[in-house]
Amino acid sequence: MNDQQLLRYSRHIFLDDIGVEGQERLRDGQALVVGAGGLGSPAAIYLAASGVGRITLVDDDVVDLTNLQRQILHGTPDIGMPKVASGTNALRRLNPEVEVVAVHARLSPEGLVERVAGVDVVLDCSDNFATRHAVNRASVAARVPLVSGAALRFDGQIATFDPRRRDDATTRGPCYACLFPESDEVEETACSTMGVFAPLTGIVGAIQAAEAAKILIGLPSLSGRLLLLDARTMQWQTIVLARDPACPVCGTEGSPSA
Repeated sequence: MNDQQLLRYSRHIFLDDIGVEGQERLRDGQALVVGAGGLGSPAAIYLAASGVGRITLVDDDVVDLTNLQRQILHGTPDIGMPKVASGTNALRRLNPEVEVVAVHARLSPEGLVERVAGVDVVLDCSDNFATRHAVNRASVAARVPLVSGAALRFDGQIATFDPRRRDDATTRGPCYACLFPESDEVEETACSTMGVFAPLTGIVGAIQAAEAAKILIGLPSLSGRLLLLDARTMQWQTIVLARDPACPVCGTEGSPSA
């Protein structure tokens, strides 16, 4: 690291759990952020500020006036611009040392697998179950840790799923499909019709960035736990997650390594 980098990241380097070695791991790390909206905005901002070397933003949407209440990657002049383009500009202004890759598309399952396989951690900042399940399947297939977040109304949730120990059935944790099976009928709700408390997306997205950074550094993560936040009362609840041995995505029968 050069002198400017040592100065930029000095508040990280002062931390015994990070130091120069941990900061170099962030610099060498690659993160995939699926969704450049309410959750992806703070997540990507903190990843860039932290010095993650390469950030890939994936989103097929454009900036709309209604986004600006919470999607802090974007501003009024960006209305009509692809979110990944606006987001790339914002991240490069924040930290020119970070490489930002913009993907203005809704990736196919095959495209997701390819993108996920090329990174060290994936952050699911999407807003629909179909995408969340597709990202989870790609995460399990590529054995890349997944940090999942959701925010709607005043309710937030964050979980980390780490498939890197998939070969060890006694220690490997659950995947997203263990928590929300794809076969379940789930009512799809969106903030466009239900609303969302703007700072809640910042809280959830920032925690997603924290989880991703810890994974890159090598620190313990939330794997095996689900955090729930009621932003009305600012009360947290932690739920321990169990792996479903019959899960068609990561279970004994469904695991590609079985």
